[in-house]
Amino acid sequence: MRLTIAAVGRMKAGPEREMVARYLERAVGGGKPLALTGFDVIELTESRASSSASRKADEAKALQASLPDGIVVALDERGKSIGSEVFANQIGRWRDDGRPAASFVIGGADGLDPAFVAKADLVLSFSPLTWPHQLVRIMLAEQLYRATTILAGHPYHRGD
Repeated sequence: MRLTIAAVGRMKAGPEREMVARYLERAVGGGKPLALTGFDVIELTESRASSSASRKADEAKALQASLPDGIVVALDERGKSIGSEVFANQIGRWRDDGRPAASFVIGGADGLDPAFVAKADLVLSFSPLTWPHQLVRIMLAEQLYRATTILAGHPYHRGD
């Protein structure tokens, strides 16, 4: 199963981009024997529409057009909060069910379009707090890596 991070906005070169790359490189290595592939990042340009609603709608269209067929996970502070083991096991179930891909979507400065969120297979929250998209990307990349270690039985994750 192919895993993708799709984000509105581009990360500049620097330590944040390097952290995302480091975790995703680890995930690629750990994911291969688990039939988890890709770990790609799709970066989309922020809309220049004049209103927040129009920007979110434009970005939702661009996101939808860029995603591979498969599961869509929208990251939103109003979403469901789950632990790392539940997250890893969900990815494992999707893989075992033969899903071709899972895309994890991070909105732009205005967030995700409500209609896009409503269509998502899972709406996931890392916290009720609002986080900058650069930090969300880092946290998501780390959780994808952590998921590979949990599914492989590797000691990186020290759960209960």
